[in-house]
Amino acid sequence: MDPKRPRLALTCGEPAGIGPDICLLAGHALAARQASFDITCIADESLLAERARQLQLPWPVAGSFRIEHVPLLAPAAPGRLDPRNAGWVLSLLDRALAGCRSGQFDAMVTAPVQKSVINDAGIPFTGHTEYLAAACGVERPVMLLATEGLRVALATTHLPLAEVGAAITGELLDEVLDILQRDLVQRWNLPRPRIGVCGLNPHAGESGHLGREEIEVIAPAIARARARGIEVTGPWPADTVFTPRQLQRLDVVLAMFHDQGLPVLKYAGFGSAVNVTLGLPVVRTSVDHGTALDLAGTGRADHGSLLAALSLAATLACGGAQ
Repeated sequence: MDPKRPRLALTCGEPAGIGPDICLLAGHALAARQASFDITCIADESLLAERARQLQLPWPVAGSFRIEHVPLLAPAAPGRLDPRNAGWVLSLLDRALAGCRSGQFDAMVTAPVQKSVINDAGIPFTGHTEYLAAACGVERPVMLLATEGLRVALATTHLPLAEVGAAITGELLDEVLDILQRDLVQRWNLPRPRIGVCGLNPHAGESGHLGREEIEVIAPAIARARARGIEVTGPWPADTVFTPRQLQRLDVVLAMFHDQGLPVLKYAGFGSAVNVTLGLPVVRTSVDHGTALDLAGTGRADHGSLLAALSLAATLACGGAQ
């Protein structure tokens, strides 16, 4: 491989899902395009070969797509979850992360995993974001999803809605805003990113009549961020900030919880959006969808989001995203 080309580690995710399918489809598509980066797909080679046969795709994949073989712990079939392979799924993440930290890879890209089967195996797991942060010793990762014309970051990620209010603290918002500022400057090349912060409550609390979190926690955090030189506005009502007029004035929207921001993002760009983990010492991107067990092995899986995730990872690794 050319050391001047970005080198990406690609984990194939849940073996019963569409991860193997989209890895193969993306590999063939990028070979046809003569992509400007190299991919090492970390997977079971026999799993990919069998899935290629089921999808009637050429095997092996041509171009700058190579496979690093990690054998499955149990046989895998499309649509059939097996907790015995949960440890294997996580081992792919460990290998990609280790390769990034050692300098072997410039970025890692992850196909979707099935949280439920990992938990069924007795392994506490809430998502890629939290797992990779813990592995890196990072206390505060930030999940950001990006699509054409829209970036949405999350103050909290995979929490029950009943726990979100207590989780929104001044300390959390200070840290999240600092991470957003740093990564948007360093990796997106935005010299002065414009950040819009959502309120937690309807109408951003309606001057305290619908909740006081905006007055007591969110607005003071915004004021402190401004004092640190961050260009941030809010707290905005979510139904106001996610309008074309407001979005054209912002580079990123910080939502307070998962389902405040991501439904808008996925409506705007499902199938082409990319999940990015900020705050890590490595570049990590992922698809914007789940394992789609019912589509695995059928040929109906869409690999558009993975193509976008690979391209963005290569760009971020070079510090050149916009």
